[in-house]
Amino acid sequence: MLDSSSNHAGFQELDFSHARFTIAGGMPTQKHIADRWQELTGMSVIEGYGLTECSPVVAAGTHQQQSFISSIGVPLPSTELRIVNDKNEPLGPNQIGEIQIRGPQVMKGYWQQEAETNTVMHAGGWLSSGDIGRMDDDGLFYIEDRKKDMILVSGFNVFSTEIEEVATLHPHIIEAAAIGIPDDATGEKVKLFIVRKGNVTVDEIKKHCRKYLTGYKTQG
Repeated sequence: MLDSSSNHAGFQELDFSHARFTIAGGMPTQKHIADRWQELTGMSVIEGYGLTECSPVVAAGTHQQQSFISSIGVPLPSTELRIVNDKNEPLGPNQIGEIQIRGPQVMKGYWQQEAETNTVMHAGGWLSSGDIGRMDDDGLFYIEDRKKDMILVSGFNVFSTEIEEVATLHPHIIEAAAIGIPDDATGEKVKLFIVRKGNVTVDEIKKHCRKYLTGYKTQG
């Protein structure tokens, strides 16, 4: 919505002098879109994070942010977030794993779906979010990708969000979506879908992406 609005005819003529800040959620905000929004409106974009199972908000940035920081901020009061590995063991700062949540807004379970509930609810009231993220040294949390959207190329984790953000830096690409498809040599490889404006070739897109991404993320 931020991207579509800022590219809409006449948007730059709107008066935002009475607005204080913009809060975004629902999907990761790409930095160049947030920077463009601030350039046009004078407001930094603050990201929030939540899910239906948590009624729904669990973390957010603060209105003191002067610019976009690509972080979902810190947990809300009475709410805890942690990062765990595949064995459900807590990880330290700057280690990537799955985000788990504990707090008064976390659901008790899915209605009449005990098996599904048991896959996401853990001892101590922790809920597995299905999102991959990390916490930095200052206690700020970051989303890397949805766990099910992560692409495994030759044993390396590739985050679809990273591919999409790089692709949309190209001036002729409006939107992008990256998925993993089977590959005999590497297990999976990246396939990219785009919405373009103007003329851009496949070779031009590959050349653009290879300026920012390592080889195994752009093979094929």
